[in-house]
Amino acid sequence: MLQVIYDLSQFNPSTQPLVTIGTFDGVHAGHKQVIQRLVENAQEQNVESMLITFDPHPREALGLGKIALLSLLAEKIKLLESTNLDFLLVLPFTHEFSQLTAVDFVHEYLVKRMNISGIILGYDHKFGNKREGSIELLKEELLPLGIGVEEIPAQAVDSIIVSSTKIRNALTLGNPEEANRLLGYNYAFEGKVVHGLKNGRMLGYPTANLQPTSPSKLIPGKGVYAVQCFVHEMVYKGMMNIGMRPTLDGLQEVIEVHFLDFNSDIYGAMVRVELHERIRDEQKFKGLNELKEQLARDEKHVRSTFLLS
Repeated sequence: MLQVIYDLSQFNPSTQPLVTIGTFDGVHAGHKQVIQRLVENAQEQNVESMLITFDPHPREALGLGKIALLSLLAEKIKLLESTNLDFLLVLPFTHEFSQLTAVDFVHEYLVKRMNISGIILGYDHKFGNKREGSIELLKEELLPLGIGVEEIPAQAVDSIIVSSTKIRNALTLGNPEEANRLLGYNYAFEGKVVHGLKNGRMLGYPTANLQPTSPSKLIPGKGVYAVQCFVHEMVYKGMMNIGMRPTLDGLQEVIEVHFLDFNSDIYGAMVRVELHERIRDEQKFKGLNELKEQLARDEKHVRSTFLLS
């Protein structure tokens, strides 16, 4: 069972752990290859496995601007619970911490405070102040101490190198199928149902207007999507629109979901939206009748996607 540690002073492993380190945003297919190698090697060496990550994201902590996250910390923990890791260590990424040189981090944290037996890193991983730390530096500092260092080659899915950046780009461009393939699971985000203009009811397609629960979470690009939604421990299929609603008002971007075969008041509820397929671009129609006809086609498409009658 994964043990999550937020305070390094509370870390008491029974063996010298084998570790990996990184933000692991999204815990995508490439990340899982690194984690699998870590867990397998730790088991072979009869030591414990540990993943070291940071909160908040280093980019945000350093004031380099917002980064649209694929996974918030709670989501990351849930994704890691199925990996057979022994420990997840969440280090607070403060300004003071960011000033540590790579060498100081290696000796003060990895060697002295964590007493690691070895480290496994993904391809071309950088760490420490000014990203000066590298696999070469780790070998120089750790190998003389008898601490193993291994670099995993760049991981690929169908010959495309997997990275969090590629996944973010795919989602931003409205390509959830590509993002899901690289993640190894369906991308999802959460929102709270809030009151909207209720235009959907007038069209015969009432929608739940969602307000994302975190400003840090990546919201996919504009368009109409086939989605699966989780609300009140129930699962519903639906079609989601992200955009300006140009046919109706076009004044502000909204996220609205029409649940199929559903008619209940869920204002205030939390909804988890899982993306399956992008149906089409957002577009402006000549009038409400043309919009309703398109919504009917969208519904037919979604029902076909989920094999619903």
